[in-house]
Amino acid sequence: MKISEMSWQQVEDYLKSDDLGVLPLGSTEQHAGLSLSVDSILAEKIALDAAEPLGIPVFPVVAYGLTPYFTAFPGTISLRVETYVSLVRDILDGMYAQGFRRIVIVNGHGGNAPAGAYAIEWMADHPGTSVKFHNWWNAPDTFQKVQDIDPVASHASWMENFPWTRLPGDLPTQQKPMIDLSRMRAMDPAGVRKYLGDGNFGGYYQRSDEEMQAIWDTGVAETRALMEGPWE
Repeated sequence: MKISEMSWQQVEDYLKSDDLGVLPLGSTEQHAGLSLSVDSILAEKIALDAAEPLGIPVFPVVAYGLTPYFTAFPGTISLRVETYVSLVRDILDGMYAQGFRRIVIVNGHGGNAPAGAYAIEWMADHPGTSVKFHNWWNAPDTFQKVQDIDPVASHASWMENFPWTRLPGDLPTQQKPMIDLSRMRAMDPAGVRKYLGDGNFGGYYQRSDEEMQAIWDTGVAETRALMEGPWE
């Protein structure tokens, strides 16, 4: 259930019998020839697909995250760490005040890791709560499915090229060599752009929709299982 498609009365009624809510986290950053909103699109959609048969409300995705290394690519917006953690804190505080006690954070961007660390601190300050921080794309079953299809997979490569993140136009057909991630991490944003070129970290740019659907189905099932529990 999308919070954006519910009234406050419906949320109030839901909270009379359940206290589980879902918060997707995304990012607005370069993804080579794919949408700048890849991480937000995927985090929100997988949360919704997983939660839908369970009747769990899903809050709107937080569409901005931590991505300072990509800021030389036009369209990329990065928050400061302190801003981001404060934002996540305020959202969790708001959910708690309304009666949510179990929260699944479905994260779609690796740079948002500080939110996961903060969630542990937040639980300590809010006894009786439980928060699960879920990096959906590298959870065990989903990551294994990616590896089974093609082990050369990375940021902005085929593994993020779903029909719902794809833009019109042709993409390269060759496999891009993998970058040296440790080398990239030592560069400023201008250096990162020069080093990456189009932004793909390495791998083919697209694989079949059948293969992508298999990954998606695995990710949805794994995310749904996390929502179902156990919670204690």
